[in-house]
Amino acid sequence: MRIALAQFNYTVNHFEYNKLRLIEGIERAKENNAELVVFSELSVCGYPPLDLLDRRAFVDKCIDAVNEIATHCKGIAAVVGAPSYNHNPFGKMLYNSAYFLNNGVIESVHHKALLPTYDIFDEYRYFESNSDFQVVTLNGKRIAITVCEDMWDNQPPTPGVPRSNLYRLSPMEELAKQNPEVVINLSASPFSKNNFKRRFEVFQDKCRQFKLPVVHVNQVGANTDLIFEGSSFVLNSKGEAICKLNEFAEDFNVVDIKEQQAINIQTQANSIAQIHDALVLGIRDYFYKSGLTKATLGLSGGIDSAVTLVLAQKALGSQNVRVLLLPSQYSSQHSIDDAVALAKNLNVKYDIVNISKTFNVLRESMQDVFGNAPEDITEENIQARIRGTMLMALSNKMGHLLLNTSNKSEAAVGYGTLYGDMCGAISVLGDVYKTEVFALAQYINENGEVIPKNTINKPPSAELRPDQKDSDSLPDYEVLDKILYHFIEGHKSADEIVVLGFNEAIVNKVVKLVNATEHKRMQSPPILRVSPKAFGFGRRIPIVAKFI
Repeated sequence: MRIALAQFNYTVNHFEYNKLRLIEGIERAKENNAELVVFSELSVCGYPPLDLLDRRAFVDKCIDAVNEIATHCKGIAAVVGAPSYNHNPFGKMLYNSAYFLNNGVIESVHHKALLPTYDIFDEYRYFESNSDFQVVTLNGKRIAITVCEDMWDNQPPTPGVPRSNLYRLSPMEELAKQNPEVVINLSASPFSKNNFKRRFEVFQDKCRQFKLPVVHVNQVGANTDLIFEGSSFVLNSKGEAICKLNEFAEDFNVVDIKEQQAINIQTQANSIAQIHDALVLGIRDYFYKSGLTKATLGLSGGIDSAVTLVLAQKALGSQNVRVLLLPSQYSSQHSIDDAVALAKNLNVKYDIVNISKTFNVLRESMQDVFGNAPEDITEENIQARIRGTMLMALSNKMGHLLLNTSNKSEAAVGYGTLYGDMCGAISVLGDVYKTEVFALAQYINENGEVIPKNTINKPPSAELRPDQKDSDSLPDYEVLDKILYHFIEGHKSADEIVVLGFNEAIVNKVVKLVNATEHKRMQSPPILRVSPKAFGFGRRIPIVAKFI
């Protein structure tokens, strides 16, 4: 059987665009003599649609689009993803479904059984779980149709959160009773570091367990904070790869399962290169899918703003990025020079606005209120908020969306100023630890210096007071990031982290900082997710609670 894999980038709620892409994929599959073309999960409406699913008008548009797409399925069959109504009087209103289109109509609808409700997933909020499993027949071949998580019933445990027995039902065991000859899987599996290796091994195990080939089509592109890398693949009944599509790009291929030879694919990729490509895609889709093209940020001469600028320039083009350099009396000349050099290297328009005068005016204005109180973090925050105000002014006046440049290490311990350097429409590095930011800078400079070496080599500093360094307030980032990783991604307690060999006082200080600054993260912009546990929707911690 010749099966086409259509790995496309969809926009949530953009029915006309998504419908045209699906029809285009069907026509292309016809041209390549495919018998069946497979698209990704909820491809008709885009993933994730979230509470749009509560609107009947939205669901009706989905189904209308599916019916129109079906009219193009003559001489070829297709499997597309969309919600469908649950006509049973009990349960949720909707199913997450795969529609089998053939002979110009919807021939059957296959519902998702396993509904992930953990981390960034909240599917049981919207969908009813399926308990009725049926294979379809196309040109004499029996096909089992599954949706994403339906292949993950025996998934490996997440570090720190054992859940290998999360589900009591195995959809594949039910479908295998009907003797299918091939398995189709529509997926919307978001990118995170090392997730492809995990996903590939889960599917390999299923192939070997049931001795069946699997065609897995994953979504590509970004919708708000979630990034999908694609990397669709086909495995033979031995679990060997016979086809793999590109990552972080649309792709299309037609595979004849019985004729293809096994190929070698790399499952353990360069995570820094992947994070780089994911963030570029995340920025690009956030802007273009919002109907926007231009960005701005505060370029300080530090490594975070430098890396963010490079990623934005790659995503949007030099002509669509404009930056502000906002030095104060505490800014070093080399930081200004480094920022200017980077802007010139990238051919990005920049302006220098010194904030010293504004800062002094504000400080003097509050003199009667503050009295003789010594200067402290208050004055540091005033500078950050002046910068935030000026960047938002440029954003409003010029229509340039503000990018937030804070990294995950800073966000974790509250090393940022609300309504100051935490401003922005999207946080580019909010899921990237500081040590990874340095690695990204080195990766960017692999083929020649883009980011000035001094930006990478100098000790990190917010430059909000004389001779300030991050190490004055925080542990060395090499130590800090390891503690944060065990606490956030590893779900370990302070005591468990200390047992791993870390200094008890430092661990307790870091954990206390993380717990005490949840209110800041709750007010942060959405963060482009590249790790298994990002701040935001996937990590919900009470703001008001008693932490030990």
